[in-house]
Amino acid sequence: MNENFINLNQLPLNENGIIHEIKCEGNIKRRLLDLGLVKGTNIIPVLVSPSKDPRAFQVRGTIIAIRKEDAEKIKVCQ
Repeated sequence: MNENFINLNQLPLNENGIIHEIKCEGNIKRRLLDLGLVKGTNIIPVLVSPSKDPRAFQVRGTIIAIRKEDAEKIKVCQ
């Protein structure tokens, strides 16, 4: 099985990704887990703010905004 892992901030708009790993620590990791970002969850980037940060992602039927610095620490499989 050949899997292509990238950082969440590199996932192109409207392309499906599957969360593989979250490398954040402390409160940020807890917050992301509470929002439903757990291993195996589908995530789709749907909007980019005019300043390019943050980006909005569809996760489990809802839209959440994630800052670039946090999205860089989330590995997804395309």
